[in-house]
Amino acid sequence: MAERMIVVGGDAAGMSAASQARRRRDRADLEIVAFERGHFTSYSACGIPYWISGLVPERDQLVARTPDAFRDDFDIDVRMRHEVTAIDLDRREVVARDLDGDREVRVGFDTLVYATGARPVQPEWARDDVAGVFGVQTLDDGAALLDWLEREPRPRHAVVVGGGYVGVEMAEALVQRGLSVQLVEQAAQPMSTVDPDMGELVAEAMRGTGIGIRTGMEVTGLKERDGRIAAVVTTEGPIPADVVVLGLGVRPNTALAEAAGLPIGPSGGIRVDRRMRVPGVPGVWAAGDCVESLHRVSGMPVHVPLGTHANKQGRVIGINIGGGYATFPGVIGTAVTKVCELEVGRTGLRERDAADAGFEFVTVLAESTNRAGYYPGAQQMTVKLIAERPSGRLLGAQIVGRSEAAKRIDALAVALWNGMTVDEMTALDLGYAPPYAPVWDPVLIAARKAVDALAGTGR
Repeated sequence: MAERMIVVGGDAAGMSAASQARRRRDRADLEIVAFERGHFTSYSACGIPYWISGLVPERDQLVARTPDAFRDDFDIDVRMRHEVTAIDLDRREVVARDLDGDREVRVGFDTLVYATGARPVQPEWARDDVAGVFGVQTLDDGAALLDWLEREPRPRHAVVVGGGYVGVEMAEALVQRGLSVQLVEQAAQPMSTVDPDMGELVAEAMRGTGIGIRTGMEVTGLKERDGRIAAVVTTEGPIPADVVVLGLGVRPNTALAEAAGLPIGPSGGIRVDRRMRVPGVPGVWAAGDCVESLHRVSGMPVHVPLGTHANKQGRVIGINIGGGYATFPGVIGTAVTKVCELEVGRTGLRERDAADAGFEFVTVLAESTNRAGYYPGAQQMTVKLIAERPSGRLLGAQIVGRSEAAKRIDALAVALWNGMTVDEMTALDLGYAPPYAPVWDPVLIAARKAVDALAGTGR
């Protein structure tokens, strides 16, 4: 009899695991059943803001592989609109509810892949049944928001609550649709994934496009009129709103795991080993936004919900279940985003992360341009480096600038991944031509400044 592999969650991590396992084992040896409560598999949630803005015209452009493709090409039994409600480790079975047929099914497993992703943070005030308040976690969420925006009378005033990646990208998307947008953030600056001085550069750019930035302000409730959103209530008074988008971040979706007794780590994600196995629970694996990972710089467990990690972790599981050997080596938190014409990149530790991890460090800011200063289109770029004292080892980096700024973070991520010092980085053989960089690339200028700061000669 074939071994049965159950996958809970049909997006990046789960379906990467399923397809990779299938590539290595045929149906006679391994039966694969995947449960997904939504309407889509393997889609780009990161692309939703660009679909909302109209830059990506069709929803299906965000779908990498449909359920039928998994069924036909990989012989995977994909059960859409099935929500797993319980995992019974003693009986080795999952309990799922068919959301369309309103019936319960029980399916046994030999191997279980837990890939439920993350759930959006939703405060009590956002749980009221007020029409016009949206999250943007799934394609179904995006479709609901688009439907609202295109109804008559069309909304004119939007409030985005939360200034993280989703918040700032959705603020831009709504501006591009012609709405007046206010972004409300409880912290002193938007983009808490970078340090406050870099976050202020982001805020300035957003204000320059007409987005109102309300920082240091807490949302406490909603006002409605005839069941529809009318205003967002804050600690500094109401803000009129015809539509509200929540961008308050996410938490690991671990309710099923906790109920089943799977171990939860200090970050709130499921604990896994390097092969993505759940320790102490034979035959159970986990991957994606529901797990915690090792931060390669701080050495601490962290929750970093990114599709890049989810795909890699799922692939590791699939290789291992398929009979191979693979490990996931950890994360350094590299991420990029675009806010209007501004590009933002970060990798490694922020200042507060480095302090919390017990490092002694120096920080430097370097101002440069993306191209040779005399070449048409040259624009400003700010690079921030955090380096360990006295070793000079790179601990973290952030970049804010316009054209060609964000992807420079990749060179810094490679240096960080490999434990380079800022002194070693000054000799990196980076590409040069006037249309692409000054003769001293901004990365190299920042590294030189960090070397000077460590020596006590920088200003």
